[in-house]
Amino acid sequence: MADMDESEKSKLIQPGPPPYQEHFQYPIAGYPPPGSYPSISGYQGQQYGAPVGPYNQGAYPGHPTITVQPAVYVTTVPLTNPPPDYLVHSVFTMLCCCLPLGIAALIYSFNTRQAIMSGQREVAESCSRTTRTLNSIAFGLGLAVLVVYIICVIVFNIKAH
Repeated sequence: MADMDESEKSKLIQPGPPPYQEHFQYPIAGYPPPGSYPSISGYQGQQYGAPVGPYNQGAYPGHPTITVQPAVYVTTVPLTNPPPDYLVHSVFTMLCCCLPLGIAALIYSFNTRQAIMSGQREVAESCSRTTRTLNSIAFGLGLAVLVVYIICVIVFNIKAH
């Protein structure tokens, strides 16, 4: 391409897109006109092959024609009757009972919420169970440490008198 002059390069440039046409039957501009897409029952699809250009060339001979169907967009819906995420319990156990287990429970609580929003019931239930277990262990551990601390304070006060 380096040895081409500017006049030869200008012949290689493809023509621009057709001018924009406003369709007044649609409230939002940019949608195709009605009837421009074929119905699903008689769908023929767009055939790909060699482009039909100024030389009226068609598909390559001996090559199959590929039919492409329109894209289907799937949206995820949050779960109905989701498992609990124990977010408040996780924050409480993190701040008041056992910091490391509380942080782990908080992370699993966020994972539960994310799985609920993406519609993954099995993942949400698993993370919810793990969060509940971590919160229970952290609360029990924090309670045990508090009881041992109170007993130690009482014992040392009795010995001091």
